[in-house]
Amino acid sequence: MDAADDEVVLEVPFLARVYKSGRVERFLGNDVLPAGLDPATGVASKDVIVDPATSLTLRLYLPDLAGSSSERKLPVLVYYHGGGFVVETAFSPTYHNYLNSLVAAAGVVAVSVDYRRAPEHPLPAAFDDSWAALRWVMSRAAEEAWLSERGDLGRVFLAGDSAGANIVHQMAVRAADEGLGGGAAIRGLVLIHPFFWGAEPLESEGRDPKARKWVEQIWAFVRPGTAGLDDPWINPLAEGAPSLARIPCSRVLVTVAEKDMLRARGQAYYAALKRSGWEGEARLLETEGEQHVFHLLRPNSDKALAKLQAVAAFLTSD
Repeated sequence: MDAADDEVVLEVPFLARVYKSGRVERFLGNDVLPAGLDPATGVASKDVIVDPATSLTLRLYLPDLAGSSSERKLPVLVYYHGGGFVVETAFSPTYHNYLNSLVAAAGVVAVSVDYRRAPEHPLPAAFDDSWAALRWVMSRAAEEAWLSERGDLGRVFLAGDSAGANIVHQMAVRAADEGLGGGAAIRGLVLIHPFFWGAEPLESEGRDPKARKWVEQIWAFVRPGTAGLDDPWINPLAEGAPSLARIPCSRVLVTVAEKDMLRARGQAYYAALKRSGWEGEARLLETEGEQHVFHLLRPNSDKALAKLQAVAAFLTSD
């Protein structure tokens, strides 16, 4: 092995390291599962390449519709996976299994976005891919039978966890600025344990210097040359960030976990949305005694199953 492939030039603990040769080693989220029929839920999935130039690929999910009218239209869920913009994919066992379960529970057509990741593709690559995916769903659904025959583009929801929840917010802001076209509409947002931060700790936020340094490392890793942690791409409440009053949907669900270091940021986002003048309905769901993305780490636990049902109910209740 070349010596350059042994020399580490950059590392974010628990996520990834970069070698002098340019090789990137990710510490988790590297396994993948193929699309297909999930025997446990009856959910079918398939992959669609949206942009060969960027390798932007979507994994589509369709619930078991046996006995259902051919005229029945389902809400459309666009899902953005987490992983700090660095690890995991739409095809990892974590997200493939979660989407199978959520699609079965909610009875929705889902589109899971496999966006480009840092450090090979720093932000805004993930945001640009996520926007391209959303625009494809909204404007070119006729090219995909599962969406054209079963999807209701008047009931589109955006959801994601951690970094994916950050993407949900960024997509809503961009939709407010640029529009979606084609008569499609975002009905609601689901931000699960959102990855937001800021230069100064919130009153209710932990002040552990090691934890804060780790977030700073992640942000510098995914957004080189950043002006800091009050960049609106990580702090939606920073001075100069787009107004939450312009979020273009009628319903928002924010979920947090009691022992998650990001909990206070999710709570602050919810509170800011409520007082912003936004005219929709906002809900905050907190799970006691749990850590960040516990529902993905222990999907069969009672609290994870309860959370799954809560998200499913949000997607299907009008």
